[in-house]
Amino acid sequence: MEIEGRIMRTLAPEDEELEKKKTELTGLETELAQRELDLTTLQAELHAFEREYFRVIGIRYTELDRIEDQIAEYMASLEAIKAFKPSQNLKQLYRDVAKLIHPDLATDEKERLRRQELMAQVNQAYENGDEEKIREILQSWENSPESIRGEGVAAELVRTIRKIAQGKQRLNTIFMEIDLLEKTELYQLKSSVNMAEKSGRNLLSEMATQLDEQIVIAQNKLDELKTQLGLYK
Repeated sequence: MEIEGRIMRTLAPEDEELEKKKTELTGLETELAQRELDLTTLQAELHAFEREYFRVIGIRYTELDRIEDQIAEYMASLEAIKAFKPSQNLKQLYRDVAKLIHPDLATDEKERLRRQELMAQVNQAYENGDEEKIREILQSWENSPESIRGEGVAAELVRTIRKIAQGKQRLNTIFMEIDLLEKTELYQLKSSVNMAEKSGRNLLSEMATQLDEQIVIAQNKLDELKTQLGLYK
C-alpha cells in the first residue's frame, strides 16, 4: 500500500492477532499484580494476628502440643505401620510424566527451575500415592506456554494465548484463595477479636482460659492411654 509516496506495510492477520493478544496480556498482568498484592497483604495480616495469638497463649499451646504429641506416639504404638506399595498404574504414570517434564529436558535455566518445581510436586504426589494429583500436574504442563516449541509468529501467538489463559486462571485462583481465607477460623477469629476490643473485651484472654480446660481434657486422655498400655502401675 502506498500513501503520499511512502509504502505502508500491512500486517498479516496473525500479526494483528498477536498484537491484540499482547495488549490483552499486558492489561491482565497489571490486574494480576494488584490482586497478588491484595492476597499477599491479607495473608500478612493474618500471619501477624496468628503470631499475636500464639504470643498470648503460647505457654498453654506448647503444653497442649506436648501432651498431644505423646498421645499420638502412644496411639501409633497401637496401630500397624503401613508400607508404601505403589500400583503399576501409578508407576507407569510417574514414568510418563517424568519423560515430559524432567529438568534434564530444559533448554534454559528458567525452564529448568520450573521443571524442577513440578518434578518435586510429582515426587511428593507419588510418595503419597496420589495419582489424581500427578494427572493434574501433567494436564497443567500440557496446557502451559512452556510446552510450546518453535519460533515465529504462530508459536508466539499460541504461547501468548496460553499465558493469557494462565493469567485468567491465576486471577480466579486468587479470588478463591481470598474468599477461602475470609472463611477460615483464623480470619473469623481476627474479626471477632477486633469486634470484642471495641466493646472492651479481651477475647484472647478468654480463649486462654478455654485452652486450660483443653489441656486438662488432653491430660486425662493421655493418662487413660498410659493405663491401657500398662505404663501405670
